Amino acid sequence: MTQHDNLKILITPIGSIPGHQLEAIAAAVKDHFTIKTAIENSLQDIEFAFDTERSQYHSTSILEALQELVPDNTLKVIALVEVDLFIPILTHVYGEAQLGGKACIVSTHRLKENLKSVSIEPDLTQRLIKEAFHELGHTFGLLHCKDPTCIMHYCRSIRDVDRKSKNFCRYCDIMLQDALKKELKT
Repeated sequence: MTQHDNLKILITPIGSIPGHQLEAIAAAVKDHFTIKTAIENSLQDIEFAFDTERSQYHSTSILEALQELVPDNTLKVIALVEVDLFIPILTHVYGEAQLGGKACIVSTHRLKENLKSVSIEPDLTQRLIKEAFHELGHTFGLLHCKDPTCIMHYCRSIRDVDRKSKNFCRYCDIMLQDALKKELKT
């Protein structure tokens, strides 16, 4: 047993994220990143991050609080929220990550846009998985990619999210594998 066999990627819901979505994200992350996952609550209240002028939640503030609660055996943590997120330079974000850090966050709020009631659950789950992969990629040090099909492509709209695949392009995948080896080095 190596030192990293106990490491996991923690999926932490904040709010009422359906169990089937959490389980789908955990399974997809485990399969794609080949690291154990666990679903556990950590940060309960994010009202401290609410900006009354914007009626949105400052995602960076949530990441900072989340970082303080990361258990020792956790390689990365991804929070899932239902609230509308922002960073000061943008009107909204689907998620945010600490570049090369431990914590990232994804919101369902804007990912629900333009979904037909017939396919809302599977389509929303696929969007959540894509954004979880994207934000986790940032925690492993990956930057935005110019390839519009790469999961690391920057999304300006929900159409961009739907257009990109769940895969890393060849270049980003090499960068991810190098980062994983470095972080899991015993």
